[in-house]
Formats: sequence, structure tokens, C-alpha cells
Amino acid sequence: MSSSDMKIITVVGSGLIGRSWTMVFISGGYNVKIYDNQPGQAAKALTEIRKQLGELEEAHMLRGELSATQQLALVSTYDDLAQALEGAFFVQECVFEQLEVKQNVFQDIERLVGKDVILSSSTSCLVPSNVFSKVGNRSRCLVSHPVNPPYYVKLVELVPHPETAATVMDATHSLMTKVGQAPICLKREVDGFALNRVQAAIIAESWRLVQDGVITVKDIDLVMSEGLGMRYAFIGPMETMHLNAPAGLEDYMKRYGEGITRVLNSFGPVPNFSAASSEAAKRIVNEMCELIPSNPQHLSARMERRDQLLMGLAKLKKEH
Repeated sequence: MSSSDMKIITVVGSGLIGRSWTMVFISGGYNVKIYDNQPGQAAKALTEIRKQLGELEEAHMLRGELSATQQLALVSTYDDLAQALEGAFFVQECVFEQLEVKQNVFQDIERLVGKDVILSSSTSCLVPSNVFSKVGNRSRCLVSHPVNPPYYVKLVELVPHPETAATVMDATHSLMTKVGQAPICLKREVDGFALNRVQAAIIAESWRLVQDGVITVKDIDLVMSEGLGMRYAFIGPMETMHLNAPAGLEDYMKRYGEGITRVLNSFGPVPNFSAASSEAAKRIVNEMCELIPSNPQHLSARMERRDQLLMGLAKLKKEH
């Protein structure tokens, strides 16, 4: 493809993740065609995108070099899949997290695009070998898993299908870098990818500590928000260890490896997270709800506050 052919991206699905991907791509100057199989939904997504771009511009947090008006002009909406895919060099799927739905969507997409078009899924928990099992040419397929909300949290996990070509991984990594994301490449597919595996480990031990009466829900959240999270927002666990011993990582493990192993061996089994079948889980859920009631109004307000804080953190990281 010529450079002029590589300016159109199709986003399939106009929900939260689809809208977020659209905003990320247009911030990098790409034309984005949004498709949704529900008539009128893509147009509604455009209205929400217009609102968010305006708010970001007013807060001086709009990404990219183009104004909100210029970015919005790069978006078009479609109820017809063939029209939405015409001219695209990259397709980002953002439909429901249901395997059969995604499989059928990619089967439909493959019939309508050329052999060089990259097919990318936003799935957070389905491995590529399952998502793309109905696709004929799987060498151009991969998962590009964003972190919610993608506009503020820039990490993208690029996960290959066993047949994905290295050139496809490289091209996607380059695209994500160009639009300001922070892509990482997994060398092979694994259940949960990288981020959700690390997150699951944190969730499990946090849950166990509350379940076993060691700490409260409120305080275990403070362990992260006022402790580990403050550090890990800027440097990761491997660098943290490397910096926390005079002679680096090897020295750190000589000093603390035995203690870490002892603690890990004390971890209990995977908790029962179901409040319907576990009294401990029910107690934890109730304790959380006493802090933040689980009604839409309260949850929406907290999520809005979360996004404001993430926006501020993104700005800080950009400045430093």
C-alpha cells in the first residue's frame, strides 16, 4: 500500500471502547470510519465523541496537534459494513466480549477486505487462536488490547495469533506508537495476556487478605492508591527491584529473594468471588458497598473522578 492508502482505519463497534479507539486514532491524524450493526448507533457515538473532544480541548488535554474540530472532521459513521471497510488498512474490532460474536464479525470482515488489511481485536480475555479461528488468513490477525480508559491509560497489549506475521506485529506497534499509545508485544498468546494476569494476582491476594480478616476493604485499596500505585505509576516492578538494591536486580534477589519466596508460599488458594455462594465474598461486597453504594449515580460519579485523576496523571507524566 502507498502512504496515501494507509490513512483510513475502521472501528467496528461504537460502544465505550470503540469511541475511545476512534478518539485515539483521530488524535494521530487518521481518518476513522465507525461501523455499528445497530442503525443509528454509530451516529450517536459521534455525538458523544464531539462532546468529549470539546471538553478535552477546554481542559487543555486534547491529544495530538489538530484542534477538536479538525479531529472530528476525520470521523465518519456507517450502518453498512462494506462501506465502512472500504479503503481501510487497519480494522479495530470493539464488539461484545462474546467469542462467537467476535468470530462471526471477523469472518464477515475477511470477506470484504483485501489480503493486506490488518485485523485487530480489542478483546481483554479471549486468546487470538480462538477469536480468529474462522478467519482464513490468520497471518494478519492479532489482539490489540487497550486499558480502560484508553485515552488516558496508554498501554496497549499486542498479542499474536500463533500464525501472525512479524511484519503485522511491527506495523501495529508502529501505528500505536504514532497515535501516542504505549504498545507492548507479547511473544506468544497466554490466557489473560500480561496486564490481566498481573491484575488477577493483585485481586486474589487483596481479596484473601480481606477475607481472612487481616485488613479492611478501605485499607487494602489504600495499599495500592497511596502505596504501590504511587510508585508503579512511573516505574514498574522490575525496575523498582533494580533500583532498591545497591548493585541492582541480582543484588536485590540475593537480599530479598528468600523472603519473597516465603511470602509467596504462604498465599492461599484462589478465592471464591461469588457473593451468591460464599459468605466471605458477600461480606466483602457489602463492605465495599458501604464505602461506595453500587447504584449508577454513585458509580458514575466515582468513574468521572477516576478519569479526572487519570487525566491529571497523564499530564504530569507528559511534562516529566
